[in-house]
Amino acid sequence: MIEIIFQKKQDAWSLYQHLIARLASWPETDSILLNEDRNRVQIPTQLYIEGILQELKRSFYDFIILTKREEWFRTILAESYLFTEVEEQDQIIEIIYSVLEGDREELAPFMEGVEENGLIEKAVNEIFNEKISFSFDSFVKFRLKAYGEQLSQWVEIAIDEYKMEQEYQVFVHTLRSFLSDRKPQLAHLYLIIDENMSFYDQYFIEIKRSELFKAIDRKLLVNHPVYVDSGTIAPLLSIAPKNIYLYTDDAQQPLVRTIINIFEERVKISPISAFCLDKENFLSEDSENIR
Repeated sequence: MIEIIFQKKQDAWSLYQHLIARLASWPETDSILLNEDRNRVQIPTQLYIEGILQELKRSFYDFIILTKREEWFRTILAESYLFTEVEEQDQIIEIIYSVLEGDREELAPFMEGVEENGLIEKAVNEIFNEKISFSFDSFVKFRLKAYGEQLSQWVEIAIDEYKMEQEYQVFVHTLRSFLSDRKPQLAHLYLIIDENMSFYDQYFIEIKRSELFKAIDRKLLVNHPVYVDSGTIAPLLSIAPKNIYLYTDDAQQPLVRTIINIFEERVKISPISAFCLDKENFLSEDSENIR
């Protein structure tokens, strides 16, 4: 009989459940025992045959990834960084998961390092191939030491991103408040964001940079000198148009997202190719009205 020994009763129970579920199709599953009094999962050596052994290893791997990894994240957050609120922990951990799932490519280079799956699988293979009883906590401390260090690095990166996102939300909220008190200077403003930015008034007449600069409310640059882009955000906030027709071929770029977050329903997005057609339609309608 090979035993896996835990400090926590809940860990022993959780691994036992993983094993029973994973090996449900094998009649030998009944021989796996849980010693709740001693926090031990007992596995008969006769289960260490090729087919069942692979399932044992996979179940143990799943236990680490699906159960223990998030618990370790929360422990690191609470003990090393004093993030004890569950809601904050959830948001930071969600950042890590989004990177691991490929949804935040900009952060991926910062989270490279130890290859998670390979490291854990190697350690699991070694300990099960040795066919010995072992302490789970010692296994984590020594054989998964590099993995634990990797998790700490991931948490640190996610915390930095979380803090920046919090600052960004405060920034957006402040500018929305500023905007709500502004009287619109134009009914419509047309904005092209490509390699360069071009502003057009409600008559499709281009607004020169010098005119934009003169339109900027200086309070914006005094109160938010670091965050407010004097070339785009500051003029838009100062003019405070009722509608912004924004033309871009990359609606996900940070500047475009920021404009949308600040101006919300005032913004209408179109591809750059639509600008000329919209201008022609406006001029055509305008000429018809003159006649």
